Parts: sequence; structure tokens; C-alpha cells
Amino acid sequence: METKILDATFDENIKLCAEIIKSGGLVGVPTETVYGLGANALDGNAVKKIFSAKGRQPDNPLIVHIAAPSDVGMIVRDIPDTFDILAEAFWPGPLTLIMKKCETVPDSVTAGLDTVAVRMPEHPAMLSLIKKSATPIAAPSANLSGKPSPTKAEHVQKDLRGKIQYVLDGGNCRVGLESTVVDISGEIPQILRPGGVTYEELAKILKNVKIYDAADDSMTEAPRSPGMKYRHYAPKARMIAVVGSPEMTAKYIRQRFDDSDNTSENSGVSKKIAALMFDDFAAKNQAVVTFGACTDYGAQASGLFDSLRKLDSMNAEVIYAQVPDEKGLGFAVANRILKAATAVEKL
Repeated sequence: METKILDATFDENIKLCAEIIKSGGLVGVPTETVYGLGANALDGNAVKKIFSAKGRQPDNPLIVHIAAPSDVGMIVRDIPDTFDILAEAFWPGPLTLIMKKCETVPDSVTAGLDTVAVRMPEHPAMLSLIKKSATPIAAPSANLSGKPSPTKAEHVQKDLRGKIQYVLDGGNCRVGLESTVVDISGEIPQILRPGGVTYEELAKILKNVKIYDAADDSMTEAPRSPGMKYRHYAPKARMIAVVGSPEMTAKYIRQRFDDSDNTSENSGVSKKIAALMFDDFAAKNQAVVTFGACTDYGAQASGLFDSLRKLDSMNAEVIYAQVPDEKGLGFAVANRILKAATAVEKL
């Protein structure tokens, strides 16, 4: 099967992809967060194809995308009052809400849980596709499981070539990180995954909101949200996240390059290292990819996954990555880097 990229600005292309969704097929879809791999969320067999194409673990639940807040009744029961408050403030947008599911939602979508993750995306092409498909669309990131999420149509084509027929090209993703996931099925809303909507923004709207702490959860059962249990967003090389002030982490990484150069000169053995660094602290080395200034969390978010894919193309054995402060959107960027890392160096 040839995987073709279709321009999402043409209505006939969206109609074509809607017919594939209706018939139980898969389509690469654009959102403002990352590109998704979409299927009819109410068709259990179609949903299973998502897991097969991605190599995704069956206990990792999916997010269901809807075209309007009023559509939530199709898949959710006992809608809490918190829903209206959050939907009015952040939908359409990069916020996913977990609530009790209806029986119409297949267990394959929710990993057998009694809750479902729901989001109204902002991207006009995705909203149009949902409407023309006349069904909610389940869509995790359109990459091979564990690898950097796709923020461009060509990323999807590269990862899923031959596994899907079409990728709707809606341009580069505006946010660049997956949505924030908030569980509102209990008494106190809980952030299970940081993303495009920050803790600070949520705290202004909600009287009480807490952040999930892995230390408080053994995770013996299925994770309640994508991004909680497994290593994600990882390049092929071993990645070491370097945590500390930008000055200290930059100095540490520059020293790693110096050590590698010395090793190569003295013994003929090179570690083939590369680095992910802030624009304003980047080492003068061709094996460095930058992803925004140290306090420009928006630039870091939108550029992170594309930068990790560029680092993959360098065939490095080890990648050192500067980690931003966990402020605002920086919390989500740091979360993704730490999830991708095989080791963490705290300075």
C-alpha cells in the first residue's frame, strides 16, 4: 500500500478520508497538538487496527475526538459540572478530559477502564473530518509507539508508510506537544499528563486541581491516560536528560563534546554524541540541534519532536538534552524529554 499525503485545505480530500473512517479504516489526521492516527471510535475492530499499525500496547487507552461540546453525551455518562467550566474555557483546544464512559464506547478504546478520554480539537481540518465522518474519532499520535510524535505530515508518512493509505496534511502542528489530560471523574480534578494547557491556566479556572504523582500510584492496572506508563517520544539513540540551570547544563554538555574529541584523537574511538540544546546556550558543534531559547517554552514545545527526529538522522550513539524549567508550558516540555530519556543527570 502506498501512503499518500493529501492537502487538508481541499474539501474533497476530507470527504475521501471521512469515507475511509466510516468504512472502518485508518487515516493520518492533523490536530493543533500532534498528528493523530484516526479511526471510528465506536467501531471496536477499527480501533484495534490503530494498535496494530502503531505497535501500541493494548492497555494504553486512546483519546476520543469530538466536534462540539454537545457531542460528549454520545460517549460519556454522568457528566460532571466541572466539564462545562473547562469546556467553555479551553475547547476547542489542547485539553483532554477523562469522564465515565457510555457502553457505546468499545473497551479497546479505554483499555477496559470505565472512563474515556475526550477532546475537542482546534484544527479546522480535524473538526471537519469528524463532522463528515458522523462519528467521534479515536486518535493517538500517528507514530510508531515509543518514538517521537509527528508534528508534520511527512513524519506520519515516514513512520506509517505502507500501513495507511492517506495522511491529511494540515501543516505543521501549532502546539507541538500532546494535549493536557485532566481526570474529572473523581472529586478533585487531577492532571495526568501535562500538555498545551498549563497547570497555571487550569488553577485559575478550578478551585482545586492536583498533579498526578507517580510515586503515589503503583500503576499495576491499565494507565488512566496515554503517556503515563510507557517510555515515549524517544529517539533511536540513548538519550541523557541533563537537569539544572541552563548555564550548568550547557557547560556539562560542552564538556561531553570535548571529552569525545579527546577520546577520538587519543584512541581513534568516537562516542558519536549529539545534543539537544537551547538556542542561546548551544555548543558550537554540528552535532547540535536547537529547539528554542531557554525561556521560550512555546518554541521548545513546537520544535521538540521535530528536533528529536533530526537528531535521529545524525546516527549518534548518545544524545544529551537540556531540560527546561518546569514553569508553565516548560513543565510539559520537560515531561516529554524525561519520558524519552534512558538516564537523567541532575546537576
